[in-house]
Amino acid sequence: MKHTYLAKLLFLLLFVCAGFTGAFAQTGAVSGRVLDEKSQGVPGATVLIEGTTLGSSTNSDGTYLIQNVPAGPHTVVSSFVGYNAKRVPVTITAGQTTALGDISLTENTTLLSEAVVVAYGTQRRQDVTGSVEQISEKQFVKGQVTNPEQLVQGKVAGLQITTGGAPGAKSEIRIRGGSSLNASNDPLIVIDGVPVDNSTLKGASNPLSLINPNDIESVTVLKDASSTAIYGSRGSNGVIIVTTKRGLQGEALRVNVNTQFSIATPADYVPVLNGDQFRALVNQKGTAAQKAALGTQNTDWQREIYRTAYTTDNNVSLLGSAGKVPFRVSAGYLGQQGLLLENTLKRYSGSVGVSPLLLNDNLRVDINIKGTQIENNFSDQGAVNSAVFFDPTQPITSNDPRFTRYGGYFEFVDAAGNLNTLAPRNPVSSIKQRSDLSTVRRSIGNAQFDYKLPFLSGLSANLNLGYDIQRGKGTTNVPITAGSQFNRGGLSQQYRQDLNNQLLEALLKYKRDFGSAKFDILGGYSWQEFQNKNYFFDDLRANGTVYQTAEQTYDKKNQYTDQYNLLSYFTRANLNINDKYLLTATVRADGSSRFSKENRWGYFPSAAVAWRIKGEEFLKNSKAFSDLKLRVGIGQTGQQDLGGNYYGYLPFSTLGVTSAQYIINGVPYRTLRGDFYNPNLKWETTTTYNAGIDYGFFDGRLYGSVDIYQRDTKDLLNEVLVAAGSYPSNGGTLNVGSLTNKGLEVTANVDAVKSDKFNLSVNANATFNRNKLTKLTASDDVQSVDFLTGGINNFDNVGNGDIQVNSVGYQAQSFYVYQQAYGADGKPIEGVFVDRNGDGQITLADRYRYKSPRPQAVLGFGSNMSYGKASLAFTMRANVGNYVYNNIRSRSLYVPTSGFNRNSTTEVLETGFGTSSANQILSDYYVENGSFLRMQNITVGYDFGSLVKQNSNLSLSFAVQNAFLITKYKGLDPEIDNGIDNTVYPRPRTYTVGLNFGF
Repeated sequence: MKHTYLAKLLFLLLFVCAGFTGAFAQTGAVSGRVLDEKSQGVPGATVLIEGTTLGSSTNSDGTYLIQNVPAGPHTVVSSFVGYNAKRVPVTITAGQTTALGDISLTENTTLLSEAVVVAYGTQRRQDVTGSVEQISEKQFVKGQVTNPEQLVQGKVAGLQITTGGAPGAKSEIRIRGGSSLNASNDPLIVIDGVPVDNSTLKGASNPLSLINPNDIESVTVLKDASSTAIYGSRGSNGVIIVTTKRGLQGEALRVNVNTQFSIATPADYVPVLNGDQFRALVNQKGTAAQKAALGTQNTDWQREIYRTAYTTDNNVSLLGSAGKVPFRVSAGYLGQQGLLLENTLKRYSGSVGVSPLLLNDNLRVDINIKGTQIENNFSDQGAVNSAVFFDPTQPITSNDPRFTRYGGYFEFVDAAGNLNTLAPRNPVSSIKQRSDLSTVRRSIGNAQFDYKLPFLSGLSANLNLGYDIQRGKGTTNVPITAGSQFNRGGLSQQYRQDLNNQLLEALLKYKRDFGSAKFDILGGYSWQEFQNKNYFFDDLRANGTVYQTAEQTYDKKNQYTDQYNLLSYFTRANLNINDKYLLTATVRADGSSRFSKENRWGYFPSAAVAWRIKGEEFLKNSKAFSDLKLRVGIGQTGQQDLGGNYYGYLPFSTLGVTSAQYIINGVPYRTLRGDFYNPNLKWETTTTYNAGIDYGFFDGRLYGSVDIYQRDTKDLLNEVLVAAGSYPSNGGTLNVGSLTNKGLEVTANVDAVKSDKFNLSVNANATFNRNKLTKLTASDDVQSVDFLTGGINNFDNVGNGDIQVNSVGYQAQSFYVYQQAYGADGKPIEGVFVDRNGDGQITLADRYRYKSPRPQAVLGFGSNMSYGKASLAFTMRANVGNYVYNNIRSRSLYVPTSGFNRNSTTEVLETGFGTSSANQILSDYYVENGSFLRMQNITVGYDFGSLVKQNSNLSLSFAVQNAFLITKYKGLDPEIDNGIDNTVYPRPRTYTVGLNFGF
């Protein structure tokens, strides 16, 4: 069943609702100001006309204006998170603005009535039974934020986000360590009710960079099975719910303009030998040929490929209400340079949201449409590695006639000017003589209709129609003069990919109070379709001739489409007795086209209970306790995401290439070879146990939560080796193995100082997680099986290609190394290792499992301070107990090389290592403690208030990102997602000036 009408219907609804102004009687307006207990204006407070949908939010100085209020008596209700709501009567005169004056709110420090976004709706914070954490706009990380996930980096216990240094770089997002081995460990991301497709899109480093962070209002993280099981097959790795900003009924038009300008510089450089040091080393140890190959320059190749990068980020939004149609419209432009030469990202974004209330306010319609286009210029990131090891005595360009054919750039050549194919390429040439451009587009939208059914009070129906469309295309061109592609005649390549995601969901919700008990239940149906269309193009040389013909399908088409569908039924029930005893139960049935009919359906239940001890008589009037709640939950979630492997249970054949042909009468015929397939593929299942406590002390001055959990995953979707020659590939996917994660999460918030002038709040979170593989084979008898992983780079084929191992009883991706032997002077002895098994020789049996890239603790710490109109905020992050294999140091050897020289780090002057042992690269000497403390962001701001006109505000900010890094790690940066440092794109240090103006 296809729903091709979705996009057209969404746009039609947008125009109908936007054009609806409604008919209304004579109206007036009301204005005023909302203050706190210290008579300071409260920005962002909600002000509503009771019994209607008319309302507004206050400006930075606490002022508000509500228009189109029917003449007559009314009640104005003012509310704000952390304060008790206040009701004030007012009489509206037609055609006039009634000045209500100041409304003072009293503090409610428990925050228990705050609405928290959960799956398929919202709940009061005090009613939540699962492990849920919501971060609002005021708590977001400030400064230059390109990707939305960076807004909450270091803010949520149990959430670890590792982001690269390139503009729009893909982030590794892990909630409670991940639950899979070879299947996806990425959480499900839901944007305004649409579960989005996180598949890799050609031409886009990170699909999430196609979402403008300035449009986001809050981010909610669902961590345990009680809160995620309702998403069933996609909830094993947690859920992140993104809610975007929207207008309010009756709100006066408000325009907000935000602009930022940033300067980014490299935070540090790899300490390599300069030209003079390198010449001295070669003259000391080198052969006559190597000495003759030395140049006369002192080229710092790292500084030649990096630059000071500039970024401008500009956004404008219009928020208000056209009659009875609240709306928000925004547009943004981001122009960001990367540290690497030529690397740029340009993002053009826009969003439209309307939320009319129709049919006597019984039908609420929410329509949200977001569109983005990004234009990328990718630099050759291989230059990052080359710049570290390229000979520093050589020039960037040369007038030597031998280099004319290479555009004048220096390359390692022989006397006749022919390239040395074993030598690295000129890093600057690799960037300058390459054009790698892409254009990617994404649109996410949905229309939700929520109707209060008239025949039964408390019953409502909800229909959600959504889509997520992505388009990626690009070209890569390298001229024939570039050394990197010289031998193949340059290149001219193009690519294209389309991703389509359609959603239809229908829900019924029912709420009813039975005396002191409150009950609600929902039931729903969900259909979602994912399409992945890839296009094939011939691989061309720079002159347009074919270097390699594109692979084609049997009917000679140049594209193919993969597709899979999810069909689901789900329900959730909540019971609240006396605001003290809480129960939540959910179940979801998921059917996935990735599995055969026999294994297609999976069932994922959960249950959680909570006891609000604070509501009991013995604590109700306690001054010491402002909140105390115990939570216990258990549930199951699933996993079916194997990336591009949509049909792993079906028998397929691969069309052979030139090496697999039959020649008949001189004509080559390509053959078909059977692919590996597994008809018994089924769901990977994770069972989660969670216990938590929410606490508050001293009138809410200190509040937070503590959670402990265990996640057991079985039937791992695991890549397993098969017999050589059986299939074109060396392995396939089986449901083999199990693993477990155990952890502790602690969150603490302290409102340390509250006064008329000075306020200080502190927040901290800590996550402790332990991962262990408990089974890796189909047989229960096999206790220990090792699977090597974690490929590393080396020179001249020195060493093994894998430095990590997956073994039963150990953490996943543990390092697998030889134990380094040391001399009496404490220095390592090259090529000498400890004979761990005592057999008198060093063999593979002497390798051992040593440390893990997974941190034992992930910490976040932040603070917000204000004095008058000035403010200061910072966010710090830390990893403790994570280890990193330093692949830069392990290659820092003096390696005699025929025809060219390569550089090394300054460590070679201390160790004097050469090439005496092929196993040296596998030494535990290169596995370093990667614990670190990073100052993620420091922001200083000043709010000038209404300088230009009444009800306007002007604020100025200055931010520093990646301000400092404290670590004992010897490499550039120990924060690496896979624990292997192989010269990655460095994170910049960024200075940002921001200006915000609203009126």
